[in-house]
Amino acid sequence: QLSDEAVAAGVNQPHKTTFKLFDFFGNCEYFETGFNYDEQLKLPIRSLESPVRDDTNQAEKIGVYVNNEPDWTTFIHEEPVGPQGMRIDWMFFDRFAEAVRRNDIIVQAVESGYWERALDYVTRELFDKPEEYYNLQKLRRAAGVDRRLPLREILEKIFGLIPAFPTKDELLEAEFAKFIAAHPPDENAGDIRPVKRYFKAYAADGELRSIIDSPQAVQRLATYAAFSLRDWRAVPPAYRSLVPEYIKDYVSLNQFAP
Repeated sequence: QLSDEAVAAGVNQPHKTTFKLFDFFGNCEYFETGFNYDEQLKLPIRSLESPVRDDTNQAEKIGVYVNNEPDWTTFIHEEPVGPQGMRIDWMFFDRFAEAVRRNDIIVQAVESGYWERALDYVTRELFDKPEEYYNLQKLRRAAGVDRRLPLREILEKIFGLIPAFPTKDELLEAEFAKFIAAHPPDENAGDIRPVKRYFKAYAADGELRSIIDSPQAVQRLATYAAFSLRDWRAVPPAYRSLVPEYIKDYVSLNQFAP
C-alpha cells in the first residue's frame, strides 16, 4: 500500500489485472457461422510513389511499411574454403592419421609392403568404431580432393610415401603423358591439344563415354555441351578410336569419380 505522499509524488500504485475467460466453444461457433471467409482482404501498397491497384480499382491505400534499420545481409561475404577443406575436416583426418601411425600392426604391414593386410586391418579394426566412426567416405571428404581417394592412397599419404594427394586434373595429365609416350603423334598430326581434351573428357566423364561408345555417337554429340561435335571433329581421326581403346585397357577410371 503506497502512502498518500507517494501517490502525490507520482509513484504508480500496483494495479489489478483482470483476466477474461476464453470461450473455446464460442470461438469455434463464430468461425463456423459468423466469420466471413469470402471477405476480400485489403493489403498495403508497395510504395507511395507507385501504388498497387487491382483490375477492379477496389484496392485502397491502407499503409506502407518502412524499415529504416540497416540491412544486415549486406555485411555477409563469402569466403572460399579452399582445396584443403574446413579446419574440422583437417582435425578429423589428422586424428585418423595419428591412430594409424601408432598402430604397430598397420605400421609393420605398410613397411613390409603387405598392403592387402594393412587395408584389411584398417577396414576391420578402425572403421565405424566409436567414438570417431572413421570410414572411407568421411576421410575422402576430409581430404578435400576433387576425386575418389582409395584407402591405399590415404595410407600412402599418412606414411609419407606420397607428398600430397594429386588432383583429378593432375592425374589426367599424368595419364595423358603416358598415352602420348606410347602413341606419339606423327609429323602431320598438328595441334595435340584437341587430343588431350578428348582424352581427359573421355576418362573423367561417364556420360561422354556412353555417348562415344554408342553407334549414334556423332548425332548425340550434337546436343552434348561438355564435349561438343566441334570438339570431336577437331580430334584427328586416328585418335578417335585409339583414345577409348587405350583408356579401357590401361587407365583406372574409378580414381576420377567424384
